[in-house]
Amino acid sequence: MTVATPVYETSLSGLLHRGKVRDTYDLGDGLLLMVATDRISAFDIIMPNPIPGKGVILTQMATFWFDLLKSVTPNHVVGVVSDSDAVRNVPRTGALAELPEGYEDRSTVIKRAERIEMECVVRNYLAGTAWAEYQDSGTMNGAALPDGMQESERLPELMFVPSTKAEHGHDQALSRAEGENLVGVELYRTLEAKSIEVFSAAHIHAKGKGMILADTKFEFGFIDGELTLIDEVLTPDSSRFWDVADWKPGTTPPAYDKQYLRDWLLTQDWNREPPAPNLPGNVVAQTQKRYLSAYERLTGKSLTI
Repeated sequence: MTVATPVYETSLSGLLHRGKVRDTYDLGDGLLLMVATDRISAFDIIMPNPIPGKGVILTQMATFWFDLLKSVTPNHVVGVVSDSDAVRNVPRTGALAELPEGYEDRSTVIKRAERIEMECVVRNYLAGTAWAEYQDSGTMNGAALPDGMQESERLPELMFVPSTKAEHGHDQALSRAEGENLVGVELYRTLEAKSIEVFSAAHIHAKGKGMILADTKFEFGFIDGELTLIDEVLTPDSSRFWDVADWKPGTTPPAYDKQYLRDWLLTQDWNREPPAPNLPGNVVAQTQKRYLSAYERLTGKSLTI
């Protein structure tokens, strides 16, 4: 599987939504075409440079996880376009008919869902923005944590710490009360339980591969009234992965995700508002390497970029 020229943006018929990474097209009859580009965001801002092959890595990795977790929760995937058997009954019209050659491995036919406007974040370790908040106030999403915790320390239990879903600009952390007010108490509790269930299954798989799933975020929606896992799942875009051998409380383990990019950005004179600085070649290459390593470690498969 070889990746061609980087894809920063697509332009096909029936554009429904252009997100930070994915361009989504309406195929009709309740189906959508989701194309994962090579765009990358950090601090919720899209970078000016693509990461070559990133969209292929994301699509193949998310498909792996959706399939692995289908016994835990239904998902919206019909099939990756390169899987001719999975999409053989999908009419080749509109954006699907126009899909450029070489885009098949980064494009997925999905069922259209009524999206729930809340990011379902689950944290297993104290890292990233959660560590920053803890240092400042001893809390995570406003909830108190034990005194004396260290960076990257495992939390006493899995914690559901949702946020707003921002298409542009920064997501905002939600307290339990704010989350319940946003989606309703009953749905909030359902999302919390399901998110922790999915996270636990993924954590077990990652551990078997010598990896730690430190945190991630899920998105859910309703398809024909059924709560369904949507968008993407457990990729380096949405998750923090560490090697078990690298983890030690009080340190920052090398991350198999976009943390390398974030760390570089923190050294720049940038206020975390558009436009983001141009990425040097070594930052692009090292970010690509980490994404590819995460895919290969967690799936046990190889991917040529």
